[in-house]
Amino acid sequence: MIIKIGKATTNDLVIDNASVSREHARLLSDKSSNLLEDLGSTNGTFVNDIQILKKQIGSSDRIRFANSDIYTLNDLLHASNDYSEEFDKLKNVYKSYIEEKVKIQSSNQLKTRLLQSLPFALPGIIGVTIGFLGKGNPTLLGISLFITILAPTVGIYMGAKQSAKTPALLQKIADNFKINYVCPKCGAFLGEIPWESLANKKECPACKAKWIKQ
Repeated sequence: MIIKIGKATTNDLVIDNASVSREHARLLSDKSSNLLEDLGSTNGTFVNDIQILKKQIGSSDRIRFANSDIYTLNDLLHASNDYSEEFDKLKNVYKSYIEEKVKIQSSNQLKTRLLQSLPFALPGIIGVTIGFLGKGNPTLLGISLFITILAPTVGIYMGAKQSAKTPALLQKIADNFKINYVCPKCGAFLGEIPWESLANKKECPACKAKWIKQ
């Protein structure tokens, strides 16, 4: 990516300052390098108040073009309003959220059903056991009846308790999602709209940040 800097309106970063040349400097940027290059300007390009011709710059550097205001690397990278790299990372944010949401719902449904179903099967198992241990034994019969009544009640209670955990777990991941699934420029929450649908819009409807390179 090449970011052109200068006073002329054809630049990506237009600096309205008399001391700045029309085509003052340029930034050559890729995933591993950010090279700032002066283009033979009249009043120079400065990084941390030291005049440079070419220099690799980082996020902490203070950059000035002649007598202009101070800029950062982030300012230069987004001079063309291009936030496509940051927007691309939101694809995994959305994917992870949906996967975690489905996982929580499926897991809790299974646990709820098991807790509610097993106690209903338990009395039957005990009834068979009683048949082997001693037919007509009043004590065993009383225990069997007690479990027959108690076990389903406990199962229903435990199932309801497990089911009640789902909203809290879903709310927790939803809160994190609202923090992370936002426009990389203006920070507006993008809702639960799939990433691919947002990508088709190509830009943020609020701040007009470019989400997809043209």
